[in-house]
Amino acid sequence: MELNNIKDAFDRVAKKQKLSCSKTQEVIDQIFQEIGKALEILKSASGFDDKYVLNELKIKLQEIAPLSQLEGTQKELNVAVSKYTKVLEKSFNPDIAKAYRNIEFDTHTVNQIIASHFYRQGLFDVGDCFISETKESECAAVMKSIFQEMYQILEAMKMRNLEPALKWVAANSDNLKENGSDLQLKLHSLQFVEILRVRSREEALKYARAYISPFASDHVAEIQKLMGCLVWYGKLDRCPYSQLLSPNNWVTVAEELTRQFCNLIGQSHESPLTVTIAAGVQALPPLLKFMTVMAGKKNEWQSMKQLPVPVELDKEFQFHSIFVCPVSKEQSSEDNPPMMMSCGHVLCKQSINKMSKNHSRTFKCPYCPTDIDASQCRQLYF
Repeated sequence: MELNNIKDAFDRVAKKQKLSCSKTQEVIDQIFQEIGKALEILKSASGFDDKYVLNELKIKLQEIAPLSQLEGTQKELNVAVSKYTKVLEKSFNPDIAKAYRNIEFDTHTVNQIIASHFYRQGLFDVGDCFISETKESECAAVMKSIFQEMYQILEAMKMRNLEPALKWVAANSDNLKENGSDLQLKLHSLQFVEILRVRSREEALKYARAYISPFASDHVAEIQKLMGCLVWYGKLDRCPYSQLLSPNNWVTVAEELTRQFCNLIGQSHESPLTVTIAAGVQALPPLLKFMTVMAGKKNEWQSMKQLPVPVELDKEFQFHSIFVCPVSKEQSSEDNPPMMMSCGHVLCKQSINKMSKNHSRTFKCPYCPTDIDASQCRQLYF
């Protein structure tokens, strides 16, 4: 959804509101100043008649003309707010019913997804309340206990306590290596820098020998920087590698730990519910526009197997590539998956079957002169 127009309209309202508040405060200060002067004269017993002083104050206030001063800025603010409201109404259609498709939902599954979302966001009390009020079974409690462990680790990291995180990576080191993750080294590096910063050089060196040296063969450059910090003990802020002290390093490692933790328990890093809703928000405007046209032509789209219009989503919502066979020009599907040939090139299964006469003969790859045996082709996905 394009939000630039909304942001521009909001910025104009904020700017006008700031000017209006500033002008209002200026007028109030003027009034307050004149009233203060009048009070001082009345208290001084300087011989001025009270009626005279009050009459002079009245004249001063009329000269200030607060309503006239505020009228212009308030009018500009009202116009900006009015335009902002129209932009919102244009951008956000409150009636999305016409783009709704009647689908039977499994209420139990949906409730479990919502409960899991609360748990994975760390909202454990909310998740428990939701499970209780929907009278769902306690099968979501497994997810709760898993994510409680993750959040205990993350909360400890916020307090600069890496012990729970280091215990977790030690217990899962083999799986992390299989995933190609260097999370364990990153955590030990944070601990090394923290020891060097708040304790002593001797303790930091001892820690490096015990826990960082095993990574030396694969991470020479990173370890050299850490060892270079030993020379700058007591003045790390002037060290050539002072970026190792940045608090952002803790944030980055915490995010990496979250990704790896979710990966090892077979869960996506982002909540599926969050991704689904965000993708739906992007897809809704073109669908609503199309539904308006369909309604005018009195056409029905509820029975369609696919979306009636192409919907472009941002890259973060594109999880699988789409393969189109260069021979048949058809998109791959579950019944017609992409197949890798022995030469490394890829065609769809139906094209391979057709070119090989259903595996009865070899054929030449359309990309290169290699003779292909259909029985040796490997399915890529689906």
